[in-house]
Amino acid sequence: MKRNVKLSPSVLSADFTKLGEEIKKVEPLSDYIHLDVMDGHFVPNITYGLIIGEAIKRVTNVPIDTHLMIENPEMFVDDFCEISDIVSVHYESTRHLNRMINRIKDHDKKAFVAINPHTIVELIKDVIMDIDGVLVMSVNPGFGGQKFIPNTLNKIRSLDEMRKELGLTFEIEIDGGINEETFKSVIKAGADIIVTGNYAFSAEDPLEALRKIKEFVPD
Repeated sequence: MKRNVKLSPSVLSADFTKLGEEIKKVEPLSDYIHLDVMDGHFVPNITYGLIIGEAIKRVTNVPIDTHLMIENPEMFVDDFCEISDIVSVHYESTRHLNRMINRIKDHDKKAFVAINPHTIVELIKDVIMDIDGVLVMSVNPGFGGQKFIPNTLNKIRSLDEMRKELGLTFEIEIDGGINEETFKSVIKAGADIIVTGNYAFSAEDPLEALRKIKEFVPD
């Protein structure tokens, strides 16, 4: 039976001089629009904040998938819950992960925990029963257009095995270096939500690029 793989194009790779038009290009095959929020502290880059998120919310009916790559997410998580369907907080960014998960759920939003490429999945086992998903970074967070780190496939497999053993339904999201050479392997490994930036927004036909992922059937 074909799995329903979801697509979450990252506007980090879009042309911001015509952001509304860029989003319209990918809308028909997008399950989410992905926001990469970076603060220049947790990661070595600054992208955009709530104002851009609110503007995107006004131009699309596609649910927003917000990835907070920021220090002190406690200060901003409530505001981003107002515009998002999914909010991902990094395991590495907060001492109060359970509190963050509960805050997101109090807004009736999906709470995801994000982990960096070299964070082992066992570190989030204590919260795995409480979350809606895990966002696996397959590049070192901070910049778009990086090369996929192959070892992150093992993280996807480990999470997939964990949810099967525990009878859980949390989703596995993958973010970083997803293109025509890598999307098949992450789907085969067990990923449910695929974040793609350059592959979609730099394509001559963004919808055709997304369709290849959407219609892929693993062996």
